[in-house]
Amino acid sequence: MITAEIISVGTELLMGQILDTNAQYISQRLTEAGINLYFRATVGDNHDRLFHAIQTAASRADIVILTGGLGPTEDDLTKETAADVLGLDPDFVPDEESLERMLARFAQNRRIMTENNRKQVMFPKGAIILPNENGTAPGCILEKDGKAIILLPGPPREMRPMFDASVMPYLRKRGEGIFCSRVLRVYGLGESAVEDKLRPLIDTQTNPTIATYALTGETTIRVTARCQNKEEGSRLLEPTIQAIEELLGHVIYSSDGMPLEQVCANLLLQSKKTIAVAESCTGGLLASTLISVPGSSAFLMEGCVTYSNAAKMRRLGVQADTLATYGAVSKETALEMARGMRKSAGVDFALATTGIAGPDGGTAQKPIGLVYVGLAYAGGETVHEMHFVGDRNRIRELAVLEGLDMLRRHIQEIE
Repeated sequence: MITAEIISVGTELLMGQILDTNAQYISQRLTEAGINLYFRATVGDNHDRLFHAIQTAASRADIVILTGGLGPTEDDLTKETAADVLGLDPDFVPDEESLERMLARFAQNRRIMTENNRKQVMFPKGAIILPNENGTAPGCILEKDGKAIILLPGPPREMRPMFDASVMPYLRKRGEGIFCSRVLRVYGLGESAVEDKLRPLIDTQTNPTIATYALTGETTIRVTARCQNKEEGSRLLEPTIQAIEELLGHVIYSSDGMPLEQVCANLLLQSKKTIAVAESCTGGLLASTLISVPGSSAFLMEGCVTYSNAAKMRRLGVQADTLATYGAVSKETALEMARGMRKSAGVDFALATTGIAGPDGGTAQKPIGLVYVGLAYAGGETVHEMHFVGDRNRIRELAVLEGLDMLRRHIQEIE
């Protein structure tokens, strides 16, 4: 099998100043090309350390892909170091097409090109040039003795188009088949519990394979098949996906990687229903999550952040006696918030959240992480009491997931 390794180059990556999204993107695309990836590394702008990293990668992989270090300055060493590893002629030659493209780009942007920029269009003899339509640093592929080193620019807006346009065709020629994957998403069951329920399938897996991953408040299941084309991949994946659905049932909210907010949006649109939200502890996060779905104006009518008791009474009609007797964080208040929101907005559904997100405000009776989520709908209402663990942001995110899942299950039950 063809194998690849990824090396991200840049001291700024090691210092945490920049998030390395390139490695994630390339990893995903390698899977699509049917190429195995076993190692990834990050190296600073140092010739000796970079030389060792490339040499090590090339000793165990067929293809080494590097991002970064192709700029005009002295610490941009990737191209020169890769050539050293392969023992190529150190006397680089200019690529005239790349030079013309660079000159035109500087002229178009009305900038003066300094002499050191010419370094970016100098390459070892025989290099396969990868044009850069979004920047000044072209990439290249260096080949020797069956090995390939692929050099790409660091900025994602330059790297990604170059990878898709020039690298993927090259990889597909070298790859043996492809990988096809489907992602199932689960809410209401942790990763360990999901894996336990899927144990009969996991213990006998061959092709496709099953892998579980934990996200904030949910679990994903990736089912991957090695195949020759997407049609064959679909045929291989479907029986395993059906078996997983039979084992897990309604906790699976998506079998194609779709996030929960998009699932809820689709259900609302298909049923031609509308929703409004009343938020306390989530502070607008629930509305924002729904609004992140394009076309949300067709189903989300309005949202209110009623953080104070006065706002809950004035805007949602929560009774003073309810707040005095049960408190703002209670199932009674959550239900009155949802009920009042639905009535005032004139919608089919209303979700309400109230809780203690921390880091202060908790008591023995009502600890940090206690959240109530209420749902009001035609003919009824329901409320869930949740005890979440985590920091303030995590508790808010979990409360949003709980509300969306309540909505999802209710609509699916009545349809």
